[in-house]
Formats: sequence, structure tokens, C-alpha cells
Amino acid sequence: MTTAPARPAPVDLAHHSHLTGVNAPQREEVDVADLRITGELPADLDGSYIRNGPNPRFDPIGSFVYPIDGDGMVHRLTIADGRAGYTNRFVRTPMVVAEEAAGHAIWSGITDGYTPSAEDVGERLAGTVRELPDINIVRHGGRLMAMAEADQPYLLNPKDLATLTKTDCDDAMRVGSTAHPKIDPVTGEMVLFNYTLEAPYLTWSVVGADGRTVRPPTPIAGLTEPVMIHDMALTQRYVVLFVCPLIFDLEAVMTGGSLLSWRPDDGTRIALIPRDGGAVRWITTEPFWVWHFANAFDSGPDVTVDYVEWTYPSGFTDQPRRAASTITRAVIHPDGQISRAVISDNAIDMEFPRVDDRLLTRDHRCIASVSKGPLDSGSQDSLWFHDINADREECWSPGVAIGEPIFMPGTEHDYWGAIGTDPADMRSYFYVLSADDPAAGPLATVDLPIRVPAGLHGAWLPNSG
Repeated sequence: MTTAPARPAPVDLAHHSHLTGVNAPQREEVDVADLRITGELPADLDGSYIRNGPNPRFDPIGSFVYPIDGDGMVHRLTIADGRAGYTNRFVRTPMVVAEEAAGHAIWSGITDGYTPSAEDVGERLAGTVRELPDINIVRHGGRLMAMAEADQPYLLNPKDLATLTKTDCDDAMRVGSTAHPKIDPVTGEMVLFNYTLEAPYLTWSVVGADGRTVRPPTPIAGLTEPVMIHDMALTQRYVVLFVCPLIFDLEAVMTGGSLLSWRPDDGTRIALIPRDGGAVRWITTEPFWVWHFANAFDSGPDVTVDYVEWTYPSGFTDQPRRAASTITRAVIHPDGQISRAVISDNAIDMEFPRVDDRLLTRDHRCIASVSKGPLDSGSQDSLWFHDINADREECWSPGVAIGEPIFMPGTEHDYWGAIGTDPADMRSYFYVLSADDPAAGPLATVDLPIRVPAGLHGAWLPNSG
């Protein structure tokens, strides 16, 4: 007789860095129509900043690996006529619904290998793992989607953020999707990729501006084992994937080892996938890791890609030295050669690079990012603004834990926005900065009614879109 595995013990929240302080889960859901504002919200801003992130509905059991684990919570700040309102909701997957009925966590961390029995959750959910649409939020083709890592997203009601259903996006996401699809502002197409643990390991798809599939999941030839790829870049000619040597090691898992293995001897491979369906080109270079891309564009016969380059993925390797990150520009030449140049290395832990999304697939001038820095200022959260054409950068250090920047075009001027939380009193704010002079500090600071946990990704959704 086989004994069912025991339910894992609770995670020690008090000593977990991603479950305490500014990262602590938020369990409250609120709707507040009129928020307190310091300064003046620009009258030409009309839209919503909406952000998703890992936020366990109940205290986790087994393990909690940030940002892989955690239920989705979507936060929306609406701005119109100089006023602001706020709404937040959990993404209610079947797992969240079942746990709410039970009043406690049932599913463990995704790396634990534990799944609940039919006795715990019924036949339909028995043996399932937690669904995690908690990374990003995307609006496309009339759909508002909470995006997961290598899985299908969940549709949300755009009016009240209520969870509707899981979607395969007219079959384009039949095998799943990246959390970071790219929307071409010229064609309106949404382009995506997905990695899986079984051959062919990597596919790409295209959804038309009307929400209908243009290209179904199409295998990308050239891989012989499963790899983790978090983000992608897009030009007018190519889907660009950086295949860094972070490999899913299923044999190691069977013997109690790590799910992911860093293999620098393999180097980093770059796939240029023609959007017209032509043959994939592979370029190999020295090993490095990429979480996020800022943008990419065709520059004559070359392909230019701006991204944050890490020496290695520190969360998945036991390297004794600290992982370093830089804002980097790679230029891929027709002969397969690649040249890489550092745009900025003046801060530490640089991440979350963003540009004006209207310029995706085209040349851009400014990249905004988050860092701990400057290097000589201690561990201070800052927003950095890198003017590539002028070879100039500036930063704004608000004295709070600041999140990913977002570009917000107005009808007369342009702005940057970000959520920050003061670690002293755990109050959260939304800051609006002028795109012309972001280092001058906020034009307006919006007091959010509850604390918003730190991370992850969001989007500005103009009301005219």
C-alpha cells in the first residue's frame, strides 16, 4: 500500500526575505475612488497603470522561490482629469478558489514536487501544480491578460479586474506563453514564444491585432534540451531570443538536486527568427544571463538589442562572487559576428529596463531602469534614465523601495511612473515624473490606500486604447 506524501510544513515567513518587509504578501482587496495627491497630476494623462506580481493568497507551505511562486495580484491606478483611483484583485485560479474555501494553502511551492490528492481537492484538481499567472499584465485584441511563466494566461474583466477564465488566445498559446510577449505598435501583432520540458523545447506564435491567431505554435529548430528563457526582443524583421545556458536538469531533480543548472561552457546562443517564417539563424557568444530586454530594432543589415546583462543568474548557481549587471547593447552583424558594448555600469543590480512602448521594434533614445546605486551611495533604490544618443544618464533616488518604471504618454507631454514603498512605514505611493527632466523628482505623488508588495511587471493602458 502506497502512503500519500505528507503535506509540507509552512514556510518560515518571518525569516524569508521575499515574504517580509516591502515584499510581504498583501491580502486586502480594496476599491478607492479618490486618492490623496501631493503636487498636481498632469491634466493630459488619461489611462491606467496596471501591475501584476507574485502574492501568495495564504501563507505558503513547502518552499517559496521568488519570483517563481506566489499567486497573482493585480493592482490598477486610474488617472483622469487630474484625479486618481485604485483597485486591486487576486487572480483567482482554481487553486486560489480551492484554498479560499479551505482557509489555508493546499498547494506547495512549485519546486517541492508535492501535489494534493483527490481527498484534499477533488478529482479535477488532484495531482495538479499551482497555476501562476503572476508575472505580467498585457492588453491585446480586446483581452486583458494576467501572464504566467511558460503557461497560458488568465483573462480579467477590464472593468473590475475579476478573474474570468484561462485562455489559449485563439490557439496561439496552446502550449503556453512567455510572460513577456511583445506587441508591435506598427502592425498591432502580439508575438510570443514558449519553452517546454519536452521536444521541441521552444516554439513561437503570433496573434493578430484582432486577437486571432496569425501563426500557431511553431517549433524553433536547434535545441537538444530544455532551457529557461524569461523574456524576448522583437524587431520589424526578427523575433530575437537569447538562449543563455540555464538548463532544466530533470535527472538532478530525481536525485534531490536543483531543477536548473548553469552551464557556462555551453556559451549563450542567440536565435534570430525571421517573422516571415524563414530559417532560424543561430549565433554563439560567451556566456551571460538575461532576465529582461529593453528593446530591439533593425539597423540596416544589423540587429541591435538593448538589455540588462548579468554575469550569471545568481539565484540558480553557487558562484562565490556577486553577480554583476550592466545595461548592454549588442549589435548582431550579417556575418554572424556580435559586438557588445556597455551602456551603463554605474550602479548595482540594474534591472527592469523599459522604453516608450510606442517605439518597440524601432530605434529609441531613452531607457529607464531600476538599480541599487549609484555605486558610491550605498544600497539605495534609484530610477535611472539612460540617454543613449547623448551618452548621458541621470538618476532619481526617492528614499523608498522603487519598482519598475513605466512610460506614460500624455496628449501634450510625456511622463514616467513607478510604484514605491517606504520601508519605514510601509506606505506605498505612485510617482509621476516628467520625461523631460525625471531626475527633478515627481510632479505628483499619489498616496495608495494599501501597501503594494514590491515587484513585478506592469503596463500603461491609455483610455483611448
